[in-house]
Amino acid sequence: MNVVLVKELGFAYGLQAALQNVNLEVPEGLIYGLIGPDSAGKTTLIRAICTLLPYKQGMIEVLGRDALKNSAAIRAQIGYMPQRFSLYKDLSVEQNLEFFGRLFGVNSQTRGQNMEKLYRFSHLKPFAKRLAGNLSGGMQQKLALSCALIHTPSLIVLDEPTFGVDPVSRMEFWSILHSLKQEGISILVSTPYMDEAEQCDLISLIDKGQIIGQGSPADILAAWSGWLYRLKSSDLQNLYRFLKAQSCLDDLQLFGGEIHLGSDSQLSDSLFINWQRQCPCLEGWEQIQPSMEDAFLKMMK
Repeated sequence: MNVVLVKELGFAYGLQAALQNVNLEVPEGLIYGLIGPDSAGKTTLIRAICTLLPYKQGMIEVLGRDALKNSAAIRAQIGYMPQRFSLYKDLSVEQNLEFFGRLFGVNSQTRGQNMEKLYRFSHLKPFAKRLAGNLSGGMQQKLALSCALIHTPSLIVLDEPTFGVDPVSRMEFWSILHSLKQEGISILVSTPYMDEAEQCDLISLIDKGQIIGQGSPADILAAWSGWLYRLKSSDLQNLYRFLKAQSCLDDLQLFGGEIHLGSDSQLSDSLFINWQRQCPCLEGWEQIQPSMEDAFLKMMK
């Protein structure tokens, strides 16, 4: 069963297309990742799925219901965590949970039980009386997730939940998501971090409002064709300019302190040695396996 089904979805802000013929199937009981850079269309798609954005082209079903015709019923059954922290900063952790529990019509006894359960997995119990505005970024995200779960939804939709959060808090957050998956909750999560794709069971890669790749992370990487090389240099910009001038190369990417070079055919050591003679700042090279970011950049091209 699919908890989310999107067919031929299109959306534009004025004359600017934000989504173009998007097709998406999110199976029940999995963590599904929507992976892409800023302005790729992730938030627009998430908002449409959560019935917050009326659309005129295509179709969306959430938990078997039409998103345009059954928005109220869908909102009652899903948990939504927006991109920006949107809870009440002048309320405490406990008060925010109480408020959202009442908002979703959770009775007092069930609300108390759910809050205790949420405290256990989020480790927020010692901070129950602290104002939400005084929490760290990672703790605010845990509280936002807890509020999205207070009514025990069968599907949670998270829009870039780890954006701007420190690496340790990111790891803790993903550990919580895996625990929720084990409890049978379906999860749709968007992220600009390519390394987080490996935390998902299935992913869609999105760029400029279009889905450019779908499957498991392993399937995406397995579809890579050709060879990939890591080049090292103390003067990356100079080396990059030199390589760009070589007519045989068209797949170059700067990756932090190195350059990744993709090629349809295997490159010989003699070629690299010849380049090194012409551009002494080339200090080393080796063949490597592609990362998700390598695969994404290649699909973009």
